[in-house]
Amino acid sequence: MSYKSIYSPATYEKVIEKSRFIANCAHVANEEEAKIFLAKIRAEHSFATHNCYAYVADKTGNLMRFSDDGEPQGTAGIPILEVLKSKQLFETAVVVTRYFGGIKLGAGGLVRAYAGTASEALAQADIREYRMCRELKMKVGYENFDVLKKFLEKSGREIRKIEYTDTVIASVAVEESEEDHFIGALHDYMAGRVSTEKGKSDWIAFSCK
Repeated sequence: MSYKSIYSPATYEKVIEKSRFIANCAHVANEEEAKIFLAKIRAEHSFATHNCYAYVADKTGNLMRFSDDGEPQGTAGIPILEVLKSKQLFETAVVVTRYFGGIKLGAGGLVRAYAGTASEALAQADIREYRMCRELKMKVGYENFDVLKKFLEKSGREIRKIEYTDTVIASVAVEESEEDHFIGALHDYMAGRVSTEKGKSDWIAFSCK
C-alpha cells in the first residue's frame, strides 16, 4: 500500500481583483493534527475576511472535512477539497485565507479563486509517495563497504543511517513487499560478506520526481 501526501508545509499567495488569497498546506497524520494546523493559520490570519479549508486526514480518504467560513455555500471548502481529491492526496490539509479587496467575484469567480490558489500551492509543494517499509540494518567489514554502496546504488536505495564500530552498519528502508527479494539479492551480490537484521516497519516518504 502507498499514498501521496505533502511532505513539508508550503505557502502560496496571489491577488485576484484586489483580494489577497493565501494558501497554506501541510501534512497531517490525523484529524487532531489537522485541527492544530487550522488553529495556527487562523491565529496568524485573525484579521482575514475568511479562512476556508479542506483536509483529508487519513490514508484512505474516509476522513474528509471542509468549510466555506462565511463565503457563499459551496464556493470555497468543496472546491479546495476537490483539488485534494483530483491530486489524490491524503493526510493533507489546505487553508486558503482571503483578505477582501472590495470587489465581489461572484460564485463562479470564488470557486475559481479558491480552487486555483489551492491547486497552485500544491503544484509548488513537495509531494511525496509514502510507502510502508522495513528498516534493514546491514553489517559489513570496512573493506567491503564500497561493495555494499555499489549494490545499493544499483538497486536505487539510499543509506538512511550509518554506524561506525568495529564494522560498518548501514540502514536502509525497503518496501515490505520487496524485502525478501532485496535481502536475497544483497546476500548473492555480497557473497556472504554481509549480515542483515530486520528492524521496525514505518511509513517512509519517497520523492515522486
